[in-house]
Amino acid sequence: MKKQFQKALVYAMILSSVASRINAQNTNDTIRVQEPVQDSMSTKEVQKNTLNYKSLIIPAAFITYGVAGLSIKNLKQLNLSTKVEINEHQPKQIQLDNYTQYAPAVMVYGLNAMGIKGKHNLRDRTIIYASSQLIAAAFTMPLKYLVKEERPDGSNTLSFPSGHSATAFSSAQFMFREYKDTNFWLSISGYPFAVFTGVYRMLNDKHWLGDVIAGAGFGILSTELAYWLFPKIDNLLRGKNKVKTSLSSTMVMPFYQNKIVGIGLVKTF
Repeated sequence: MKKQFQKALVYAMILSSVASRINAQNTNDTIRVQEPVQDSMSTKEVQKNTLNYKSLIIPAAFITYGVAGLSIKNLKQLNLSTKVEINEHQPKQIQLDNYTQYAPAVMVYGLNAMGIKGKHNLRDRTIIYASSQLIAAAFTMPLKYLVKEERPDGSNTLSFPSGHSATAFSSAQFMFREYKDTNFWLSISGYPFAVFTGVYRMLNDKHWLGDVIAGAGFGILSTELAYWLFPKIDNLLRGKNKVKTSLSSTMVMPFYQNKIVGIGLVKTF
């Protein structure tokens, strides 16, 4: 650090002497003053990334409802009455919910491939979506084993919360965040797939109503957290913040000494 300061001081002295030499000698030499060269990354607009707490209201409400449904009598009764209502109609059980949970995310990649660009490029949106799925799994999988709620069909005790619903709504929220600034109606087109997935988890007798609502809350929350964490994850993957480094560590200075014009470079590693 001391050596770098000394170098910078020397170059500053050289620059100050340039003006006096030119005035004293009245030479015709010209000096081209060059702007400090900045790394191309420095022109990238750095945006402050803050977590919008208003966007957490809906997922928090959904999660609260789902948790309350585990113990509050009236909500538990609503779970049972919903199951009875579904069984009365005897709907045909299909397995489309295994695929529709991913439909909104597939749509985002398909639209980008067709030239309808979203907010992020391929690399960045892949990091965001993968992060949202990891966060959703981190929420739902431990809770299934901690809560141990029995499924409506009695197959096991991994009912709460609905993992399919979490994936579906995190995918829908992902699509919303990618397109909300350019095409609002397109951005919300993933939610019907998410709702379909949640409904069919109940029609297939795999989840209670509270499980699905809580899963939706965890899914939306996971995507919001993924967007908030993305700049931090991106910096970790790149190894360093190139924007800040380039601006603070590189300085190019012209100098004139003994009728010789040159350029000095100070670089901090």
